[in-house]
Amino acid sequence: MSYQSVNPYDGAVLKTFVAFTDRELQAAIATASNCFETWRRKSFVERAVVVAGAARLMHARVDELAKLVTLEMGKLIDQARGEVRLSADILDYYARHAARFLATEALVPSSGEAEVQSSPLGVLFGVQPWSFPYYQLARFAAPNLMAGNVVMVKHAGCVPQCATAFEQLWLDAGAPAGAYTNLLISYAQVDRVIDDPRIKGVALTGSVEAGKRVAARAGQNLKKSTMELGGSDAFIVLDDADLEKTVQWAVWAKMNNTGQCCVAAKRFILVDTIAKPFLKQFRAALSALKPGDPMDPATTLGPLSTESALKTLLDQVQRAVAAGATRVMGGQRIDRPGVFMQPTILSNIAPSNPAYREEFFGPVALVFTVRDEEEAVALANDSDFGLGASVFTRDIARGRHLARHIDSGMVFINHPTWTAADLPFGGINNSGYGRELSRDGIQEFVNRKLVRIESIDAPA
Repeated sequence: MSYQSVNPYDGAVLKTFVAFTDRELQAAIATASNCFETWRRKSFVERAVVVAGAARLMHARVDELAKLVTLEMGKLIDQARGEVRLSADILDYYARHAARFLATEALVPSSGEAEVQSSPLGVLFGVQPWSFPYYQLARFAAPNLMAGNVVMVKHAGCVPQCATAFEQLWLDAGAPAGAYTNLLISYAQVDRVIDDPRIKGVALTGSVEAGKRVAARAGQNLKKSTMELGGSDAFIVLDDADLEKTVQWAVWAKMNNTGQCCVAAKRFILVDTIAKPFLKQFRAALSALKPGDPMDPATTLGPLSTESALKTLLDQVQRAVAAGATRVMGGQRIDRPGVFMQPTILSNIAPSNPAYREEFFGPVALVFTVRDEEEAVALANDSDFGLGASVFTRDIARGRHLARHIDSGMVFINHPTWTAADLPFGGINNSGYGRELSRDGIQEFVNRKLVRIESIDAPA
């Protein structure tokens, strides 16, 4: 497998990395396994010194780390800085709260005493995507390191500089060798890592197909796993929504990270009385985005991450139109150097159209019109995914009511689906299982051990 930095803005090859040999991989697993035996015995205070130290380094190195994101996968520089800060906040959050989240819990049994203790599992393995090169790592590493586990990560092949920079961050913060390990390995080696008895848990963020392969391998080895497999989030606009503010959020929800986000708004479900004015303003706002150098703060439309990502989207649009969808705008490559695609809107998408079921990971919005909120919920739920959704309405009680009936892991009212350290993140159905972030995230890879104390007197 190739680990190579290619700037999607101009196609320049920035740096190439040599993948691990099998011997190097085995040595790395041995180091991690040995590290676990000492790291697990550290107190929460001792672990927090390292994790909080890494957070401080991220804040101090915002520009340096953000530049790597923009160079490797094309994220607009201001958004890249925001990702670095968010990642640092996640590290800091767990450094401050892990001890409380994993404190021994007293139970009240019918007799005697009982409590639940939380203890680490061991060496954990994560497979992570390129879309948020630090955030994905932070939300896996921070809770698990604070819980006393150690982590090994195979990052995406197109962001190796971000991957190595994040590993160095931990070493600079004082983490022992093996606490956090970046693995430059092939897909065949991924299977061998999962099979290794020293690996006690597996986490993946990626495609549905990748999730099926990795979850199956973990299952064959009876290892706990969590899967975050993307989504096709509904963005529901009711007839009483604040149109101007909703359109502003719609552009952000669709175009943040150039649409390359698991929780990006992908299906815009509009009640018919508001559909025409919404679509007019939405189309105008997307048309105003200006492609350019993502390092320039004035640029509002960045490139996609790779040439292959662009080709996949163009093919999806072509197949959707061939199956009867209407191309409202865009749908083409922008005629300029770099991996740029026009912001795109598709409508008239029938259930038989392949686009109806697919995830569009980029600047493509699917627009649907419905008669009322009941149809909106039914359409939102008619998806193989179930990661997030959002509802825009002036009536919060109405929004809460709809949220109860939407089948997804997260529903936001008057805000696009998004993430924060103190909010649980995860989905259902083909969007995967398990939760990351918040108290829920740190509970995934710990042993919730019952300890029962009874009278020693034997029954008569």
